[in-house]
Amino acid sequence: MNITIYDIAQKCNVSIATVSRVLNGSTRVSEKTRAKVLQVMKEMGYKPNPFARGLGLDSMKIVGVICTDVADIFYAHAVSLLEDGLRKHHFDVMLSNTGSDTGHNGKYISDMADKHVDAIITIGTPFSSETDVRLLCDTARQIPVITINSDYHQPNMYSVVCNEKEGMKMIVTALAAKNCHDILYIYDSLTYSGRHKLDGFRQGIRDLNLTEKPELIQQIPRTLDDTEVLIDRLVADDISFDAIVTSEDIFAIGAQRAALRHGKTIPVIGCNNSILAQCATPTITSLDNKLTSLCNAAVHIVTELTGKEPDSVPVRTEFSADLVERESFRR
Repeated sequence: MNITIYDIAQKCNVSIATVSRVLNGSTRVSEKTRAKVLQVMKEMGYKPNPFARGLGLDSMKIVGVICTDVADIFYAHAVSLLEDGLRKHHFDVMLSNTGSDTGHNGKYISDMADKHVDAIITIGTPFSSETDVRLLCDTARQIPVITINSDYHQPNMYSVVCNEKEGMKMIVTALAAKNCHDILYIYDSLTYSGRHKLDGFRQGIRDLNLTEKPELIQQIPRTLDDTEVLIDRLVADDISFDAIVTSEDIFAIGAQRAALRHGKTIPVIGCNNSILAQCATPTITSLDNKLTSLCNAAVHIVTELTGKEPDSVPVRTEFSADLVERESFRR
């Protein structure tokens, strides 16, 4: 078994930051603690990364980034933000695109670890099976793992999330204030983010004593065509709805287009506050899940954990969502 700085820290009953300071020759460690850490390293046979040490470095200055679909506008923007932020700190990025979560995506984790990256950042929920999550946990014992908009609640992992559940409750409250009572909700998947959005929507309905109608909560594939077909079917079946909320901006665009075709000028709200929402006609109101802030926080965690003088960082960083009002809400 590979001995990591996490093992050393646990054996010495000190923080990972302290072990890192010893490795980097920092003066911010007492001689007694330094001697103890060095002795435990010797006893446990700890060996620093041979590639990095061979170059006279403390790291390879490479961060692995893993997401499900880099063609998706949300993930593409996240990767761009992370790369820009990490390059400012002289880190290169190694990207893996897992595709759909098959439950057998562990190879992407192993590949990153085998390439001796300094940290791994995951975007969304590329891993959900017990086997994959266990491998991710094992990897986190060797190198930092930071998850964006997902939280596995496991040791040695750092999560950066947006409270989309509260954001969805806020949306329902805003629509109820406009006398909307039959709100249609459209979503595609129940990832960490997807579950929290749906839970927030349902909680908002309950909090306002509105009636939750199964026919107004619809799960469909994430395409414009499927969204328009859904709206056409609901209208044809005479199912009444006076507002539309969606888990993704692309759903909102398709839903608004179909609704307007049927003469329904009702509020439509998407999520992610992507460029798509701004390009739609009318422009789409959207829940801003603070992607820029999430990525900046993830970069900060990487630099803190791999720095010469690493400070302790919170295992969970949470941001609040904001509702960005545009034309689709002002009706």
